[in-house]
Parts: sequence; structure tokens; C-alpha cells
Amino acid sequence: MSTLIKRSSKVSNFAIPIFGLTLLALFLVPSTLDMSYQVKFVDLFVLIIIATMWNLLAGFGGLVSVGQQAFIGIGAYALVAFTNLRGLEVIPGLILAALFTGLLAIPLSFLVFRLKGGYFAIGTWVIAEIIKLIVVQFQSLGGGAGISVAVFADTERESRIRFVYLAALVVAIVILVSTFLLMRSRLGLALTAIRDDATAAGTLGVNVTAAQRAVFVLVAMGFGAAGALIALTNLRVQPDDIFSVNYSAIMIFIVVVGGLGTIEGPILGAILFFFLQDQLRDYGSIYLIILGAFAIISVLVAPRGLWGLITRDKVSLFPTRYVVSKKREG
Repeated sequence: MSTLIKRSSKVSNFAIPIFGLTLLALFLVPSTLDMSYQVKFVDLFVLIIIATMWNLLAGFGGLVSVGQQAFIGIGAYALVAFTNLRGLEVIPGLILAALFTGLLAIPLSFLVFRLKGGYFAIGTWVIAEIIKLIVVQFQSLGGGAGISVAVFADTERESRIRFVYLAALVVAIVILVSTFLLMRSRLGLALTAIRDDATAAGTLGVNVTAAQRAVFVLVAMGFGAAGALIALTNLRVQPDDIFSVNYSAIMIFIVVVGGLGTIEGPILGAILFFFLQDQLRDYGSIYLIILGAFAIISVLVAPRGLWGLITRDKVSLFPTRYVVSKKREG
């Protein structure tokens, strides 16, 4: 018997071509489905992006935040500033909005990393509210009334929706692939060790603060891209909406229900939340009650999330951990 150490499995090898075919089908959606379905897909892609980013921060990095809507808002307003005020095209504006959000996250990290545990979570929420109060002081960005996105002023609705759909799909793919590759890198290994025990990881030589700051900045860029996509979808940015704490509630619900600390969990949770939201949106406040009850039941029945419940933590479509197996010689 010989020992074999590997990451891939029969399931993951089978899932790769399925994933590729799914992406191909998604790229064909604009030519096959109505615009209303394309808009719904954009909403789903944004949910996957923000859930994946929050999971990378909390599930892998051990930084539980309830203030990531700050970076969603920054990304949305950065897109408006680069396109409306600077006259850039949509794609450069989207890229620069994500980069600007990540750049702004660097000094913010030195502030929030002085806080630990629950103080960190509440501190990020407070900072999000402060950033919103600062943004509304700029009349060039619409103040408290908000501002419209003018970059699509001369674009037909069908072309605009097709463009936003493809942009959201590409960003979602980049986010998922980047998360997968990051978790297979040295930084991903460091994050896994930090999540399990930060003190032990530091003792073993892991630079805990540097690793967490790196993931904090990368996650902020992802949220900035999501905020820019939301602005392009709604064609208007309003401070109370784009900085709403509801975004944090949504991403936490998706990740906890889908499966914390997995790549597949946020995808499954986003699809489930999207379905529940679409089916229950006409029920008013009852919709929130149903979501809350569903979340409580899910945590009690499946503490590891629906993905963990379904797979018993034995199946991974995006394998990031090493697996030791026995191979019979001869």
C-alpha cells in the first residue's frame, strides 16, 4: 500500500466540464431569454458575488463583519464619479471602481483591525454609517437625494441589459475562480489556519495581520465591483439604499444557510435565497418572517449549512484541501 496525497477527486473531475458547460449556457442567455430573465440573472450573480466575498472574509479569514455594505456603496459611487464626472466608459469605470474600493480599504483596515470579535463586527457597521454620512455631503454626487447613472443615457434598453448581464456574469466568474485559486495558495492555507486558531497559526509563523489585511482588501474590491453592478442595474444610486445594512443581513443569511467556509455553500445559498425572494416578495413583512424562520430552522437542522448537510462534508466540487488516500501497489 502506498500513500497518495491529492486535491482533486472523481466528483471534482466530473464537475469541471459540467461547470464549463453551465458557463457556456449562461453566456448564451442574452440571445435566448427575454430581458426580464436577464435582469433576474444579474440579481442572482450579485448575490453570489457578495456572498462569496463575505464567506471569504468570515468563513475563511475569520473576520465576521456586518459593515461590508460600506464597500458596496463606495463601489457604486466610485462608478458614478468615474463615468458621470470623469467621462470614462463603463468597463474602465467598473474596473477602477473596484480598484478604488480596495485602495480605500487599506487605511480602513488599520482602523478596524484594532478591534476584535464582536467589536470588529460592530465597528465595521459604524464605519459604514460614517462613510454614508460623508458621501451625502458631496452635492456633486447628489447629496442625500442620490444621483442617476448617466453612462447609458444614449444606449437602448435591450443593449444596456445585455451588457450589464454579461458584465455581471464575467465578474461572478472572476470572483469564484479567484477565490478558488486563492484558497489553493499559500495565503489560502494561512487563512485556513487563522480561521481554525489564530494564536496557533501565529505561533507556527503565519503573519496573521498581514494575511487578514490582504483578504480584507481583496474582499473590498469584490464588494466594490458588486456595488458598481448594482448601480448599473438600477441606473440610480441612493445613499440609504446602497449603504443599507440589509446587504449584510442578506449575505450572512446566504452563507450561513448555504454553508460557511465552503466555496459551494454561498452559491447554493444564493440560489435558494433568490428563489425565496422571488416567490415571497408579494407577501410584505411576512416574507421577512419566513426568511427568519427558515434561517433558524436551517441552523438547527444543518449547522454546517445545506451543502454540508447534503454532502456530509465528503464532497467538494471546488477542492481546496489535501486528501490522503491509500493506493494498493501492483
